[in-house]
Amino acid sequence: MIEFLTFSIPADELDEWLAVEEQHWSRFLEWQEGFVRKEMWRSHDDPTVVHAVIWWESMHHWKAVRQEDVDHVVAAMGRYERRAECVSYDVLREG
Repeated sequence: MIEFLTFSIPADELDEWLAVEEQHWSRFLEWQEGFVRKEMWRSHDDPTVVHAVIWWESMHHWKAVRQEDVDHVVAAMGRYERRAECVSYDVLREG
């Protein structure tokens, strides 16, 4: 199961936003059961477009993350919190 989030981040905020995002979201995810890994990608076509690609063991694990815990991370992000477009994918074949 892959969660694919797309953010719009102004170029002059990117480094600071990535640091804050790492401090709050990445650390939070590392403690979630079923979390596998996360990568941050930036578009070559538009440097303000950033994708968070998050691997989960299953849809069940992803959906088991408690909303109240997510709300705490959102609050901790403060002025750096951004709404993301979210798309999810199932892995059909690897390798």
